[in-house]
Amino acid sequence: MTTDITVAVVAKECLPGRVKTRLTPALTPEGAARVAAASLADTLATVRALPAARRVLFYDGTVLPTGAEGFDVIHQTTGRLDERLGALFDAVDGPTLLVGMDTPQFGPADVAPVFDEPQRDAWFGPAEDGGFWSLYLRDPDGDLLRGVPMSQDDTGAVQFARLTDAGLDAGTLGVLLDVDTVPDAGRVAALVPDSAFAAALQAETTGALR
Repeated sequence: MTTDITVAVVAKECLPGRVKTRLTPALTPEGAARVAAASLADTLATVRALPAARRVLFYDGTVLPTGAEGFDVIHQTTGRLDERLGALFDAVDGPTLLVGMDTPQFGPADVAPVFDEPQRDAWFGPAEDGGFWSLYLRDPDGDLLRGVPMSQDDTGAVQFARLTDAGLDAGTLGVLLDVDTVPDAGRVAALVPDSAFAAALQAETTGALR
């Protein structure tokens, strides 16, 4: 049954040298871009399977990725990540769930609490590295994100504190691992061995050993 929830995927165009740069030099920049594209494709496929009323690709890029059919595209603004995410939450109406493109292992079960309890003020998905992989706001408000320091080991803690300090009833989703490094990628691929991400990583790492 479809719920009145917008699911937004924040992503950038998977160009060599612009995505997954920490996978190099173990992978070539081109190989890292192909792995990132597979991660995004798996994420989009999962979002298509969710009972959402609207699907949004919050995109930094020109050429849309494969699998973006049926997604409304909102192009990212300039500025820091917190400012861009804040702009997204100001641009959408109604309950909205944000997910990133770096957790290809994420499946419908990981966000089931959001769809089971959409009346909750917020849901927060922490990442192993101290950040967060998802954020749900029943009443979107970009000011809840602006000013949060991103890409730090306390990003998630600061963001969650923003929610609770604002008086929101915030639930917590399961902890997931973002793909940042080659060891991270290997751990995630082992969780979803039949995914496009795992296949792409296998192809690139096998090629790198030749």
